[in-house]
Amino acid sequence: MKLPIAVLLILILISCTRDSGTLVLVENTISFKGEVAWMHSFGGSGDDTPRSVIETSDGGFAIFGFTDSTDGDLAPKTNNVNDYWLIKTDAEGTLLWSRTYGGSKDDRGQAVIQTSDGGYAITGYAMSDDGDGSNNEGFHDNWVLKLDSQGTIEWEQSFGFSGHDHSYDIVESKDGGLFFTGFLDITSAKADGYTDKSYSLTRHGVGEFWGIKLNAQGTLEWRKYFGGTNNDRAHAVVTAHDQGYVMAGFSESDDFDISDARGSYDFWVVKIGDEGDLVWEHSYGGTGIDIAQDIAKTEDGGYIITGSTISTDGDISASHGESDVWVIKIDAQGALLWEHTYGGAAFDAAESIRTTLDGGYIISGNSKSNDQDLSANAGENDLWLLKIDAQGSILWQKTLGGTDLEFGFDAIETSDSGLVLVGESKSTDFNAFENKGGTDLILIKIE
Repeated sequence: MKLPIAVLLILILISCTRDSGTLVLVENTISFKGEVAWMHSFGGSGDDTPRSVIETSDGGFAIFGFTDSTDGDLAPKTNNVNDYWLIKTDAEGTLLWSRTYGGSKDDRGQAVIQTSDGGYAITGYAMSDDGDGSNNEGFHDNWVLKLDSQGTIEWEQSFGFSGHDHSYDIVESKDGGLFFTGFLDITSAKADGYTDKSYSLTRHGVGEFWGIKLNAQGTLEWRKYFGGTNNDRAHAVVTAHDQGYVMAGFSESDDFDISDARGSYDFWVVKIGDEGDLVWEHSYGGTGIDIAQDIAKTEDGGYIITGSTISTDGDISASHGESDVWVIKIDAQGALLWEHTYGGAAFDAAESIRTTLDGGYIISGNSKSNDQDLSANAGENDLWLLKIDAQGSILWQKTLGGTDLEFGFDAIETSDSGLVLVGESKSTDFNAFENKGGTDLILIKIE
């Protein structure tokens, strides 16, 4: 049974439109041997949120997201609307520099990578056509910027139509260019007269997976879209093991490019070649809502994907509660090898998954549960960090939070075999931080 788009929008608001601030630590472990080494909060009196973290070549960290603050760590920012926000820290999390990018309208950063020249590429979605932005076709457009090592803009490009077009993830391609993905509002593209020689615009529906390839100078090489007559959105991408790209997100459709829909909203994974041609696609899930948020390459030539599920059937073998973290492992052709759900009786969701040197995976997200796979909850949503082995068995898990809202968005293994987690917090009862106001960006290092 297809669920109405309003249901999906509610879930997206729950999992993506976060509200947060500071943080109380609640440790709960399963054979956990690490300790929190340090924590830092960044922001101002407004709302400040990260979406992505990377370890940089100098051993420090770059954290990227968006902010509407104009004071604190954001001074002398002058406009109180959302701007892209990139901060650079040293290896201990001490702030080295902070940069905002945007204009007079709503601009929300989503992903950062360090490029082979030592600079950065950032992407997200933006409404501004002034300030740092040179063009906007209406509402949000995909906006990508190339920066040098100090965050200075080298070039920027915007892609979109008169509707909402969002970009969520970016990779450096093997030829030194960039590929980024998100979704295209196909109804607006049709109205604007967009045509593509590979696809007829009349055969697709509400939203599409959208992949855009640029060369190293930011010039458009090609853009392709994939989906069906309903709502389909890509949230993450990796370069493929052989050639091309693998995108992961969700699909509501059961026609055109979607060949094996499972139910209402499915995990949908699409492999394309170097020129954007469709190589394979697969759906995974049950009859409920299953939304993929992140994908990583695995050492055996396959891929691992995480997100959330409310399904209790189909590919989902177990259900814990209202919403569970769901992880699937697929081979190089997209065949499902194994799947696991994690969580408790309340609402639990994953935002990112990364490989670790021991062959396992680290998952970051949030949880409202205090039972089953979780033993504590400080109040509302807590940050949730989950370590699993190569077959998906839990090695340890850790929640961090205060009595208000916390959300985790990304976590990585560091070169010293530690972990770094980024999230946002609204709590005022964390024993190390004074809440700066609204939601604060939180950076946590675990030994």
